[in-house]
Parts: sequence; structure tokens; C-alpha cells
Amino acid sequence: MSVLPVTEHAWLIAENGLIHSFGEMADLPETHADETIDATGRMVLPAWVDSHTHLVFAAPRDGEFTDRIKGLSYEEIARRGGGILNSAGRLNAMDENELYDQSLARLNAVMATGTGAIEIKSGYGLCLEGELKMLRVIRRLRENAPIPVMASFLAAHAYPLEYRQNKVGYINLIINEMLPRVAGEGLADFMDAFCEEGFFGVPETERLLEAAAKYGLRPKIHANQLHYSGGVQVGVKHNALSVDHLECVGEAEIESLRGSDTMPVLLPGAAFFLGMHYQPARKIIDAGLPVCLATDYNPGSCPSGNIPLMLTIACTQLRMTPEEAINAVTINGAAALGLQRELGTIKAGKKANLILTKPIPSLAYIPYDYGNNNIARLIVG
Repeated sequence: MSVLPVTEHAWLIAENGLIHSFGEMADLPETHADETIDATGRMVLPAWVDSHTHLVFAAPRDGEFTDRIKGLSYEEIARRGGGILNSAGRLNAMDENELYDQSLARLNAVMATGTGAIEIKSGYGLCLEGELKMLRVIRRLRENAPIPVMASFLAAHAYPLEYRQNKVGYINLIINEMLPRVAGEGLADFMDAFCEEGFFGVPETERLLEAAAKYGLRPKIHANQLHYSGGVQVGVKHNALSVDHLECVGEAEIESLRGSDTMPVLLPGAAFFLGMHYQPARKIIDAGLPVCLATDYNPGSCPSGNIPLMLTIACTQLRMTPEEAINAVTINGAAALGLQRELGTIKAGKKANLILTKPIPSLAYIPYDYGNNNIARLIVG
């Protein structure tokens, strides 16, 4: 992860949406381009891949932000009907077209900071029609946005109020009614679940993943955010594409991940915003494992989809080097979505989804100059 190859004084040719070739200026072939960009003093990078977001939501939760400042914990706010249930109530009351318009504006905003591929989860519907509404909005974003948009089905995000005393009933609803509709309409690429104490335990998560596997939906798991929940181990057992959050990681979790095909995804923006301890990135990397970074963009615990800001937090708080952090949001971000053959590196034949920076003195300047956007242009295809 510490190695990020650089070609200085370089050229790159994109053709038919793909990277055709690249190299040093001394070897520039004779070519006739429709558009030529002078990148003097700038850098060209693979576009960011944000592998974990909740970008489709109805309204911010700034009131809860104030509650936390006054001393209430994230879990206390959730028990009072805030948190995910707050977002679910607002989303189910919102017109689908308005939800799409708001979500498209957010998507355009994160693209302006260099995001060239993104995953978006459902999970604020918590009922059949609400989950379908969210997934239909995500599908419209995929159809109309210039960048790849992947969808995760996350009805197992929280228990709705009417199922608080009938958790088995809600899991049956997901398996017997929601999953067949979601899969039948081709609305999701992945199945997600919040495997955590007070939400969905290991037995419930396993049952959900086994049901999703029958429809060909590979897991991506919310794991070990608040406790040592067993989420990492259950994700690896079921060949999850990624296990995400990972504030709580010990030797058992590292051993489980070692030798697996499951990507550890860290979401430092949520730990920053909630005032929680950060993910042990150095411990994971030093154990020989890869690490992916993503934003967790959502209205409650990380209302930001700004990857350059996540790079700053990763470098200053998780002690990752700039090279490690950039690998974590490019090639490893692509791997966390199964897109590593198409995106994440500058390689002939891959999609020409690229970032052109403003004039900057070094790679480290991107996380160093925090709060500012050093992305001059997102080139898509």
C-alpha cells in the first residue's frame, strides 16, 4: 500500500472512454487529439472510488448534531427515535422525484471533489415501498450520472418501530417480500446488513446473507462499529466483498481477514464526526492486509462525501501515509466494489475516469491542504 508509482513529465491518451496509452514526454507518439489539456505543474490521478455511502436521504439531521454536543450518545439518540428511524420517517414521506433531485445534487457535489465511481445504499425506507423507492432513485442516478453507481440493499439497517418487539417478523419481511422484489427488478448489486449489538446479531445477519445469496447478491457488511460484534468473521465466512467501519478490530478480526478475499473498509469521517476512537489502520496494514477508505456519506454520522477531507483525516488521525491513503481510495476502493479490473489505476484498457489537480507541489499536498478543493477537473471516460 505504501508504493504509488509515478511517471513524471508524462502524457496520457484517452480514446473511446478508455485509457489508450501513457508514458514519458520523450516517448510521446505523433497523435491528433480532439482535445489537448496542458497539465503543466499538475497531477493526473485515477478518480476516487467511494465504496460506502448513504447518499440518498431526505433531510439532514442537524438537530441530532446539537443533541450530541449536549452529551447524548449516538445510541441514546437512536433509542429516542432519532438516527436511522428519523431518516426513515422523512424519506417515506418524501416524493420520489424530489428525493431524486436532492440526491443528484449531492452526487454532482461529490464528483466536483474527484469522485469517479460510487456505491449508494438503501436502508432509510425500512419497509417494502420505502426501500424500493430508494433503490429506484439509485437506479435513476446510475442511468443519468456519467460515473459508475453501484447499489446495496440495506433494509437490515435498523428495526422499524412496529417491529421492535417482533424482530423475527421484520427479518421475515426482508427475506420473503423485499428480497424477491429487489432481485426481481434488478435493483441491487449487493446485500448489506448492520451487524451490531442492538441491531442485527450474527445469527440474524447469517440468515439474511444466506437468503440474499440465492439471488446472487454478494454481501457488504457494516461490521464492528460500536462493539466487537462478530461482523468481520461472519462477513469473511460468507465471502463478503467488504466489511466496513471496523472501529473495533483485534487479533481475531485480523486473523479472520488474513487470506480472505474480503476488503477491510475504514470510514474515518464517521469516527471524526461522532467523536469516537478511530479505526486501527496501522495495525491492519502492518499485519499485511489491505485497507480501503470511504466516506460513509449520510445525514447522521458523516454528512460529507468529500474524499480529500477523508484523506486528511486518514493521514493525521489514522497515521496513514499519503500514498497509502490514495491507494485506499483508488485501487482498493475499486476492489471493494468488484471494479478493480475497470477502475482504480492508470492502466491501458481501464476506464478513463481521471482527476486533474490544480497546480500543486506534491502528492502529499492533497491531504495537507485540508478544507480546500485541489481538484481542477474530473475527466469521465
